[in-house]
Amino acid sequence: MTNMEAALKEAMTIEGAVGVALVDYSSGMALGTLGSTNELDLNVAAAGNTDVVRAKMRTMEMLNLHNETIEDILITLTGQYHLIRPLTHRSSKGIFIYLALDRHRANLAMARHITRKLEETLEI
Repeated sequence: MTNMEAALKEAMTIEGAVGVALVDYSSGMALGTLGSTNELDLNVAAAGNTDVVRAKMRTMEMLNLHNETIEDILITLTGQYHLIRPLTHRSSKGIFIYLALDRHRANLAMARHITRKLEETLEI
């Protein structure tokens, strides 16, 4: 099992990673962050992306998609990718990984693969 600090460090090894956060979407608070820059305040991003996750969860409930789970949510900007991956383990429900990537340097498929692996091994 991987702890939070190790998971954040591993996420930052992804080519093009700009910043990463583990976020509690019931409160909108970042539990841990790594890699914040002047252009990206990870605490603001955590709070804002909490609204995205909550909205998608509500929409899935209204559509009666009870047997479905969100693997990830991708937001594509002109210069960045923002990848959100809700954690599904019983001990980590209500938490998501938020990863910001430089679009010109990132391999999106590899980023999704690594965040999936992190989600499987992360213990909070």
